[in-house]
Amino acid sequence: MLYNFIPEATQSYQLPVAMAFSFALTFLLLHFLSKYLPRDGGRAFAVDGEKSAGKPRGAGIVFISVFTVVSAIFAPMDLEHGFYLILIMVAMMTGFLDDAAKSPWGEYLKGALDLAVAILTTFVFLANNTTQITFAVFNTSFTMPKVLFGILSVIVIWVSINVTNCSDGVDGLSGSVSIATLMGFFVIMQKIGISEEFSPLILILITGVSAYLWFNATPSRLMMGDAGSRAIGLFIAICALKTRDPFLFLQLALVFLLDGGLGLIKVFLLRFLKIHILKNVRTPLHDHVRKVWGWSNTQCVYRFTIIQLVICATVYFLV
Repeated sequence: MLYNFIPEATQSYQLPVAMAFSFALTFLLLHFLSKYLPRDGGRAFAVDGEKSAGKPRGAGIVFISVFTVVSAIFAPMDLEHGFYLILIMVAMMTGFLDDAAKSPWGEYLKGALDLAVAILTTFVFLANNTTQITFAVFNTSFTMPKVLFGILSVIVIWVSINVTNCSDGVDGLSGSVSIATLMGFFVIMQKIGISEEFSPLILILITGVSAYLWFNATPSRLMMGDAGSRAIGLFIAICALKTRDPFLFLQLALVFLLDGGLGLIKVFLLRFLKIHILKNVRTPLHDHVRKVWGWSNTQCVYRFTIIQLVICATVYFLV
């Protein structure tokens, strides 16, 4: 909002100020308010899940709220972006209510809420954008029918929310890979010259997540919970839509898709089709590499993040 009312000559200072505010405010609020967050009960089937018991969780309510407020004040803002911020807050609140619940919400309830958010986000996008898809790597583009694009959009958003959520099981992993993925989207948006008004939101979120990682580095003092991971997943999907290239989502979020997505596919096939695949692979993959391959938490975070950074750098030079 402030961006729209200040002289054009000083608008270039808005983003650095917004990033500084995002980091500092997130850091201070997490430092002083984390003791009021709900406590984690540990995860029965996760590797070292008992070590999380008693730690504050749901820290996403802090850095996502700061991201929303700072973006609304300092970033270029129109009705479309305003609706995105509202929907990100909705995803954050549904996740936080689950974090704070004495008994975890059921998978079907959370899946239905994610689907509702995905549908609403798709409506906002379709109301403000064309359905032209550009495959930047192949330098081709075409216009997809709205209905088909809408279905694709809902799938991308729902998948992004859930794979990001499934990857949040190791100190620093989800936040670090999120930063790598978001930086990939940012630099590619700059290179191909689209979504210039949207891209500042990416840097504002990155600085907020960076402040959270200060407290979440191994051994962590707190965890983002569903409040953070689901909102980040929604934002990553919106980034993919704004690039107009769904193929980029497959690459720039590949670590999330493999880490969290394989588990979703495995459970779906077993539960609904009675097909058991990957019998000797633990999912999420971050549990497999720690339990079977013997990676430490730090090795898991560094190596997964490095893989995503290398993929993003490769894609950058291909588009």
